[in-house]
Amino acid sequence: MVELALILPFFLLFVFAVLELARALYVVNMLPEVTRRAATSAALADFTNSATMSAIGRSAVFDAVGGRLPLGAPVTDAHVRIDYLSITRDASGVMTYASMPAASLPASPARNHVNCVQNPYAGDCIRLVRARICDPANSADCVAVRYQSAFPLINMSFGLSRSVTLLPAENLGWQPGDTP
Repeated sequence: MVELALILPFFLLFVFAVLELARALYVVNMLPEVTRRAATSAALADFTNSATMSAIGRSAVFDAVGGRLPLGAPVTDAHVRIDYLSITRDASGVMTYASMPAASLPASPARNHVNCVQNPYAGDCIRLVRARICDPANSADCVAVRYQSAFPLINMSFGLSRSVTLLPAENLGWQPGDTP
């Protein structure tokens, strides 16, 4: 009994540390998959429909109801940030991409299609979709999310990687025959 009482706390600490380390690796490895799912869905979905965009965030974290990444606290659908980017070309031919503010997004997917057909390098043509994992408390910058330990005894605190997926915008919900 005495030997068990002396060794059991160290054994349990070791077991919980291994479980916490495995969970941390799971969360770190799931973030690229979350951004990939979000970017893929956003490239095909109507960006003007807020219900669709919310559903994309929930689906990206594998939870259609609560919006939480299973075993991945603190990552939720609120941490998934989707940006629409335009590609601009300057006079010397150098191309850069820039994030489009929500106010300057086209009014509809059909309008975006017309804008891109007229000038694919205009500032109002969505050419790329970017999905990132950002702290929702800071809306201006994409700040890394802090990892939260599941076991209070094991205090692991580190910034999760800033997972980013950049994909070409596909139809963005546009169907042939839609009016701009």
